[in-house]
Amino acid sequence: MPRVPFARPRAATRRIAGQFDALTEYLRQETTGGKLLLAATAAALLWANLAGGSYQAIWEAEATIGPAWLHLDLPLAGWVADGLLAVFFFVAGLEVKRELTVGELAGWRAAAVPLAAAAGGMLLPAVIALAASRGAAAQGGAWAIPVATDIAFALGVLALAGSALPSGVRVLLLSMAVIDDLGAISLIAVLFTHHLSLTWLAAAATMCALYGLAQRRRAPVWLVIPIALAVWVCVHASGVHATVAGIALGLLTPVRPRPEEAVALGERLERRLHPLSAGVVVPLFALAAAGIPLNSIPQAVTDPVSHGVVAGLLVGKSVGILGGAWLAVRIRLGTLPEGVGWADVLPVAVLGGIGYTVSLLVTKLALPEVAGQRHAATAVLAASLAAATVAVVLLRRRSRQHTTTA
Repeated sequence: MPRVPFARPRAATRRIAGQFDALTEYLRQETTGGKLLLAATAAALLWANLAGGSYQAIWEAEATIGPAWLHLDLPLAGWVADGLLAVFFFVAGLEVKRELTVGELAGWRAAAVPLAAAAGGMLLPAVIALAASRGAAAQGGAWAIPVATDIAFALGVLALAGSALPSGVRVLLLSMAVIDDLGAISLIAVLFTHHLSLTWLAAAATMCALYGLAQRRRAPVWLVIPIALAVWVCVHASGVHATVAGIALGLLTPVRPRPEEAVALGERLERRLHPLSAGVVVPLFALAAAGIPLNSIPQAVTDPVSHGVVAGLLVGKSVGILGGAWLAVRIRLGTLPEGVGWADVLPVAVLGGIGYTVSLLVTKLALPEVAGQRHAATAVLAASLAAATVAVVLLRRRSRQHTTTA
């Protein structure tokens, strides 16, 4: 009899836990990230155009944490871009290390094609952006805006429209995109570091070494999390963009399981944090960054930097990715994944033109004036939507062909 009162609370707890697990699994689905990203973008556009004053007031409100010497006096949008987005890059760092160490890209020949595709997909968009903008994109490093590919959005489109394609297509897109983002965050560290503090940078390096040691020794979570936060604070205070801390911590996390481990630490962290990254962090960043007043579109159409961004994403990405992959195969550095033909690589190259998350981040860093940011962000959104639309058409056509020949 005494157990009866506890039956309902336990059942309720199990029910809540089951619902939480179901939500987590939903957020892990690749189509979910793209859907939430689109929903957040739509919400940001509606908010900015129907109640623009409140949109600006909320995201520009300053939220200071700690003493002034920590330099943590950021607006709310800054906390999202510098703080929460570091989680996104941490997951990206884990993916890069896992793929290159124990995954599909382990070994030089396996990594050569996506590496060359990513290199071409970074170099050519930058060159085309400079040419199409008639040199205007050189100012402030705006040529870097079309360099990155949005992992969540691109994989979501692939999962939605290309499920019948060989699994190697997803491997090629994922590996190319994560290498691409690693290159983009490296550019952010180089181009947008101002007033570098060597003292804080040395402190960041020390804390990174301490983090790596703690992870190798499998230190408890209550010790590892403060060290990771300290790395972020030191990187931010050094003048380097704080999202670099996310990539660094991801690359320092072990991805090989110990003999007594069924699953490596890096894989466990990636599985736990991916729902947070795709379901919360990226949509929240889109909500904070994509609020563009529609009355700025006419000015964006005539802005030469916008011309460079659109040309870089739509032309530079497609040609650069396809050309880089072709060159790697042509000179026999590597081969395409099994079952993947060049007709399958084409939609992957087009998907590379979905810049979005990192492109919007670079837009805010490269262009100091609000008007310029809005024009370039409009170009990023328009080009990403166009790339996604063309990719869907190509993916569905290839899916039908694969289904017919199966």
